[in-house]
Amino acid sequence: MKILLVNPPRSPRNKILEFAPAAAKPFIHKKLIGPPLGLLTIAAVSRDHDVHLLDMKGEYDLVPDAPGLEAMMAEILSAVRPDIVGVTFIASEFDYGIEIFRAAKKYDRSILTVGGGLHATVCPEDFTDRAVDVVIPGQRADIFMDVVRAREKGADVAGTPGLFLNSDCGLRFTGSVERSWEPAAKDFILPDRSFLKRWISTYRAGGSPYPSTYIFTSLGCPYRCTFCSIWSQFDGRFLQRYVESVIEELKLVDEYPIVRFADANTIVNERFIDTLFDRIRDEGINKQYIMDIRFDTAAEHPKLIEKLARCGLKVVICGFESYREDELRRYRKEAPAELIERAISVFHDNGIMVRGNYVIPGDYHEDDFKALADYAASHRVVYAGYTILTPMPGSDYYDQVRDQIIDFDLSNYNFFNCVFRTALPEEKFYENVGSLWLIKEGTDVI
Repeated sequence: MKILLVNPPRSPRNKILEFAPAAAKPFIHKKLIGPPLGLLTIAAVSRDHDVHLLDMKGEYDLVPDAPGLEAMMAEILSAVRPDIVGVTFIASEFDYGIEIFRAAKKYDRSILTVGGGLHATVCPEDFTDRAVDVVIPGQRADIFMDVVRAREKGADVAGTPGLFLNSDCGLRFTGSVERSWEPAAKDFILPDRSFLKRWISTYRAGGSPYPSTYIFTSLGCPYRCTFCSIWSQFDGRFLQRYVESVIEELKLVDEYPIVRFADANTIVNERFIDTLFDRIRDEGINKQYIMDIRFDTAAEHPKLIEKLARCGLKVVICGFESYREDELRRYRKEAPAELIERAISVFHDNGIMVRGNYVIPGDYHEDDFKALADYAASHRVVYAGYTILTPMPGSDYYDQVRDQIIDFDLSNYNFFNCVFRTALPEEKFYENVGSLWLIKEGTDVI
């Protein structure tokens, strides 16, 4: 079987950047950096077949004036002539994913189109476009292979459990899968990064001259932040990998001096991380690390942070979200704002560069922006991010505020566009958000 896996382009929608003051524009995020880890896992499990991978994000980063999506797809479809086209979906790239499927069907109606990823898991009901054949929710590489085997035999994939099938009558679930699947433990599949050689130079975080790769040490999250869809993706479960499994993977990524741990929160099980970094030290693995760490975790475990810094932790992504206790309670953050200052001190004392993220509600007025600016200025970090509180499909927050949303265009659901009516005039709101991006210590973006 010939299988083509495609990582869609990023959504370019960014009203913060559009209306920000000129001095702030260089600091505002324009893209997320990183390889498509999920597709690399599918590529690995499909290794007995003729597999091809196209990272459109990497391609447009490598060749900014590359052909448009339809022309790029026409070229690779003609070269590969696939039996199956698989696409990974997040909300803001949903429309691009559908365009990829339409291009596949335009080339050959017999191609089986398969959607997966976060959006396929939390919002499978969105995949009603007739260019979609199959939707696979969850981290189920095994179900993808069931589909491949059925297709290879000429059998109807409708007999494969665990799928949503698209038809004239809408989506139909084929039934639950009886066998268990533990993607972070016994069923972990080592991603096949050999497919990325063409784009490796584009996977650079900030101003680093070295490429970085994602490695996850866990899936899911034990916390229940209202605005996050990660925990709901895994039904509230937290799945920890084995220490030796992570060590094995770290030994195999020599091309990547920088590792970005792709966990919702890298430190949930403190004993696991402590043991992991003992093993990293013992094995002489010499890399720099980027992690997502909660501010309350850093404040409560300064000795662990010190140890991680000695072993290569250089950058931390930290969701401050807000300095206001009432907002943190509304977000179900489960951490008091008073710990933010202590966490910043722990990181800075250990030479760790912090990316502190704040979320901005659409109902902020001028005095709210001034208060946040004053707080951020007195709690400066090397990197800072100021994004818009967004009701991501699949999150509790989306369900809570759905009747207040005025913009359902998923291309705008990337945290840089407000999908509510803003309290301030729209241009003034975005100008205020953009100005906040100037409040940080560093001159780089990560």
